[in-house]
Amino acid sequence: MHVAWTRSVRGDVVATDGVLTHVGTDVPCPPGALVLDAAGVTVVPILVDSALRARGSDTGVWLTTGSPTAFAVVHGSVAASRIGEMLMVNPRDMLAVVLEDHVVVWDGSAADLHNPGPDWVGAWTDPSRGMTQHLSDDGQYSETRGGRRDAYTGRYWAHRDWIAYLDDTGFWAFGHRVDDVLHHARFVLRRVPPRT
Repeated sequence: MHVAWTRSVRGDVVATDGVLTHVGTDVPCPPGALVLDAAGVTVVPILVDSALRARGSDTGVWLTTGSPTAFAVVHGSVAASRIGEMLMVNPRDMLAVVLEDHVVVWDGSAADLHNPGPDWVGAWTDPSRGMTQHLSDDGQYSETRGGRRDAYTGRYWAHRDWIAYLDDTGFWAFGHRVDDVLHHARFVLRRVPPRT
């Protein structure tokens, strides 16, 4: 699968099979690529600070050739401080979301929900922050926060080690799994063993 973003403010981005293959100006567009006119928008890498630290890095893999294509394409600018701590995007500002070779949003429209597989489904918890996230096999999620069930609910798309959430209250958010630990916003969530 090829994905290309063209005529953006800073240049073009091309991804092939989940990896960025070209970044810059006058980038060749592969035949048959999905092409998104992204003039005047920002391509935002999906990074979570705690996930970077878990990988032993203080800096993320930004939009460079060879990095995974886990990013959002957003109308307007996004402050760097929002990217690693708590990237939340209003749906009207979201143009595209790509999780490696899986397109979640394209030209503002979200893909159908899919079964994310058993390595995602279940409960994930961060007891130190009083949050448990429940990911169901039908692509729905709910969060218990501070003992309040369904404090946040919505849909999610998970692919490989990346997750994108569309909350019912009207925002997109993201996470990154490293060594079976889910990093989302300021939460570090570990899988809750199923009851036997």
